[in-house]
Parts: sequence; structure tokens; C-alpha cells
Amino acid sequence: MTLSAKKKQFVQRIVNVFETGTPEGKYDALVVMPDGANDSRQITYGRSQTTEQGNLKQLLGMYVDAGGQFATSVASFLSQVGSEPLADNEAFKRLLRRAAREDPIMRETQDAFFDKAYWVPAENWFGTNGFSLPLSMLVTYDSYIHSGHIPMFLRKRFIEMPPAKGGNEKKWVSSYVEARHQWLKHHTRELLRKTVYRTQLVLDEIGRKNWNLATLPIVANGIEVT
Repeated sequence: MTLSAKKKQFVQRIVNVFETGTPEGKYDALVVMPDGANDSRQITYGRSQTTEQGNLKQLLGMYVDAGGQFATSVASFLSQVGSEPLADNEAFKRLLRRAAREDPIMRETQDAFFDKAYWVPAENWFGTNGFSLPLSMLVTYDSYIHSGHIPMFLRKRFIEMPPAKGGNEKKWVSSYVEARHQWLKHHTRELLRKTVYRTQLVLDEIGRKNWNLATLPIVANGIEVT
């Protein structure tokens, strides 16, 4: 089961708000956060924010392969990304911001990258487990963007099975979102506690029975998305 192109775009616009504060996404958004291994500082970058210790190297490799305007300069840093801390390298950070602001190829590469690295795996999980509703896909995609997957430790906190195993889709999603909400709300990391608005939005839409994401607008962290 896959979403229509229109619903896919809408789901992505909501998650873009979560990540960079706008439905369109800020391609040049770059922040340094203490959310890496052992609370180390790392760069997060791009329309839906990928991390220095995560998939940033893959994104930049795709940009270099696409022959972007700043490809040569970006390539000179590739061997360091993910292996040497770059959070304090001002030249590297300026380069990434310039590439996103000045080169359409970087923006096109980001769109392709976030699809390949996050949307497609999320959509595969969604289909394999028998889900069909747009709100369910929003929950799935947001989990992949925010956590890289659907965490098993959260799935173990409720008994409902996914639809492919005979469970009720709405009950599974409601249970998962509530488990994720409580995890974020009471997390030891303040950074994660501050992201509880992600699950609160879904709980609000469940309350509105907005499973098809058809009742608009949807307010994501104070921003209306249509």
C-alpha cells in the first residue's frame, strides 16, 4: 500500500515543519546539537535534517556524484564526515549553507536523498506491516526521520499487533504513538523532551479522527500546514 503523490507531499510538509519550521523545509538549515554518540556535538543539516554521525556523508556523496556547483569543495571533506568531528569547522558549515542556498542541484539532491534514506524504508515498513491510512504513514515517516526506524523497545510496550498479523491499524497506531509520546515526554535528554510536540500533533489528529489527513489545516508546532 502506498500513498498518493499528493498525500506523500502533505506528510512530508508536516515533518518538514517538525524539522526546520516550514512546510517547504529549509534546505540550508544547519545546527549543531549535543545529540551524537555519548552526547557529542554534531551537525544536523538539510530540508529534513540528517546528522553528521548518521547519513550526512551519504547525502554529500550523492551531491558530489551529481556534479553540483560546489562538488569539488564538498568532496575534499568527504573522508572526514562521520569519522572526524566537523561541528566546529566553520569553513565546512559555510560551504554546506552556500551549496543549499546557491545551487539547485543541492536542493534536488536533498529531495532525492530524503526519499531514498527515509521515505522509501518507511513506506516499505508501512506496506509490509499492512498499514494503509495517511495518518499511519505520517507516524511511520516521522519515526524514521526522528529515530531512524520504528524502535522495537517501544513496540514492546503495548500488545496490539500490526494489521499484517491480524491487528487493528488504528489501535496499533494509537498505542504506538502513546508509547512514543510518554518516552519523549519523560526522556532523560532535554532535547528529546522538547520534541514531544511531534507525538502531540498525532494524538490531536487521532482525537479528531483525521486518519485520512483530510481535515485541514493541521497545526504542526504552531505552523498551519495545508
